[in-house]
Amino acid sequence: MADFLATGPGIALIIVAQCLAVLGFVMVSLLFLVYGDRKIWAAVQMRRGPNVVGVFGLLQTLADALKYVVKEIVIPAGSDRTVFLLAPMTSFVLAVGAWAVIPFNDGWVLADINVAVLYVFAISSLEVYGVIMGGWASNSKYPFLGSLRSAAQMISYEVSIGLIIIGVILSTGSLNFSAIVAAQDTGYGFFGWYWLPHLPMVFLFFISALAETNRPPFDLPEAESELVAGYQVEYSSTPFLLFMAGEYIAIFLMCALISLLFFGGWLSPIPGLPDGAFWMIIKMAFFFFIFAMVKAIVPRYRYDQLMRIGWKVFLPMSLAWVILVAFFAHFELFGGLYARWPM
Repeated sequence: MADFLATGPGIALIIVAQCLAVLGFVMVSLLFLVYGDRKIWAAVQMRRGPNVVGVFGLLQTLADALKYVVKEIVIPAGSDRTVFLLAPMTSFVLAVGAWAVIPFNDGWVLADINVAVLYVFAISSLEVYGVIMGGWASNSKYPFLGSLRSAAQMISYEVSIGLIIIGVILSTGSLNFSAIVAAQDTGYGFFGWYWLPHLPMVFLFFISALAETNRPPFDLPEAESELVAGYQVEYSSTPFLLFMAGEYIAIFLMCALISLLFFGGWLSPIPGLPDGAFWMIIKMAFFFFIFAMVKAIVPRYRYDQLMRIGWKVFLPMSLAWVILVAFFAHFELFGGLYARWPM
């Protein structure tokens, strides 16, 4: 068996098994993410939430997914059928593909490439095409307007996210996520992670992630009161399920990025406790809880307010922070706090 795994087909089999393991983790997590999102929202509104299907309602998400799968796919007359069906598949595949470079532990990553940050940034930039394709192919002005608003919103906040990540890259000297986590392993536990030296950018990154993934209070592309569910208005059954799944997977990816870039990834918060994937999953779950709480308690922004914050507030602040971090790192000020590569 060991000899077979060393051959070409054996290596291919290992790669396929690893891909299926990551995909399985993401899809199983998706079931609990949707359940947790609905439960948290219900708790804030003093409701029960899902509590009928399965123990404590744990199977409600699975039941909803099966309902979408067995329903008829309705395609509007006059729409571009090929693009209409390709759009949700594009959103879902790109959202899943970004997980190829996300490490869950030291060495637990499908592709440990040196440009992992650029890979994730490129994939997240391409996800806007699924939204644009869906709005354009629906042959209706409401989805089209929703897709245009989504494109402008996602592009605006990707600029801020990119500049914030550049600050972390300058401190680390690497585009590899494993190297970024290793640079935060200073022996001081929670206080040695990047959240402390890059504290202002943690909040900007989180808010930009909300806008990037179309989450409340920045869910303007899906604002029911304005655009009748936005770019998804003509979608039903499995295509709508793929759109929704892609959105939640992208949200979970942002939780993973926050954990890796600012909160030590799989590192233990207390010196002496063993590191491991357990800490990574706990951190991702915590940040998703914050995402869900924001959805439940923060009112929706107007579109002009959203764009003003992105271009007139977040962009100048993130650009100024890059300049400051470059200055601190170059001269190794603050005891090398912003220059981790000599460590």
